[in-house]
Amino acid sequence: MSAAPRRLRIAQVAPPIERVPPAAYGGTERVVHELTTELVRRGHDVTVFASGDSEVPCRLVPTVERALRPAGIEADSGGWFATTVKMVAEQAADFDVIHSHLEWWSVPLARMSAVPVVATFHGRLDLPFADKLFDSAPDGMVAISRHQASTHPEVPWTIIHNGLTLDRAPFSDKPGDAFCFVGRVDPEKGITEAMEVARRSGRPLRIAAKVGNMAKQRAYYEDVFKPALAKAGKQVEYLGELKPAERDQLFAESYGTLMPGAWPEPFGLVSIESLATGTPVIARRVGALPEIVREGVDGYFGDDAAAMAFYGDRLATLDRAAIRERVVERFSAARMTDRYEELYARMVGTGPSAKDALRAHLIDDGRVAAA
Repeated sequence: MSAAPRRLRIAQVAPPIERVPPAAYGGTERVVHELTTELVRRGHDVTVFASGDSEVPCRLVPTVERALRPAGIEADSGGWFATTVKMVAEQAADFDVIHSHLEWWSVPLARMSAVPVVATFHGRLDLPFADKLFDSAPDGMVAISRHQASTHPEVPWTIIHNGLTLDRAPFSDKPGDAFCFVGRVDPEKGITEAMEVARRSGRPLRIAAKVGNMAKQRAYYEDVFKPALAKAGKQVEYLGELKPAERDQLFAESYGTLMPGAWPEPFGLVSIESLATGTPVIARRVGALPEIVREGVDGYFGDDAAAMAFYGDRLATLDRAAIRERVVERFSAARMTDRYEELYARMVGTGPSAKDALRAHLIDDGRVAAA
């Protein structure tokens, strides 16, 4: 039997915005928790840098007493990100590899650190300052979709799709007749467009969405969303921000999930959460969604509210059990962790022998097939 791969000392560095895992909404922090849990299960020595109210299966280094967004101080978080970078840099020698999820702050961290840094970007990258920041980017940069990576093709990306523990999601082959929308009350997410799709389709809509603390987010909620909600009347139900179990049940009970935003989703966790319950998706063909949603199998794409409403009745013809089965296989936390383990081995410079040992371990563990 081949030797098992070297067990690594890994720092997982989360933003201070939400706790790990998030109490309700928080895509990045969910991924950090899933990855941490699986790495610990595989025997790695993991330390998480995150808010002090986080709950992780390993050592926690608090970077702020409580997560910023629930505390109402999300708007001016730059200082807390800088503090997180400082704390990680001061303890870097304790780790074999640092995995940063701090978005743009990850690049200077990678440049200053003598310890290898893996940097996963969870947001959009097509911003004005990105070209200069990514100039001569170091190795270890991770994009979460091919579309996200395509905005800066000169960066030496490793592309690793997000993964979640999806096999325990609830499932119903007899859903209700309502659409659902899950996300944020933001114009880029297309929340009012979802109301228009529901109106044109003649179906009710249930909305589970958080409201941000920043002034422009509050203004949109008060000046645009609330009037649209009042105009829609009983056809649209606003549920507020749901906890994960409640959100999963909403997906499972829904006829379909609407993702009509024009924002180019870097990944789109909502899509895989919905598909894991067997609930198909109607979305705009933007960002990474075509990498996830198989058109005519998992749902449909439309260019505007009218086109999306046109596909509404067709969702009933899709095989919800097959939708669930395939997404659980393609986007599992285990598969995501496999890819990160491979990248960690390469980044710590352990060479081909370590990667061979890693593959042997995965074969022994039943996670990959022998050649």
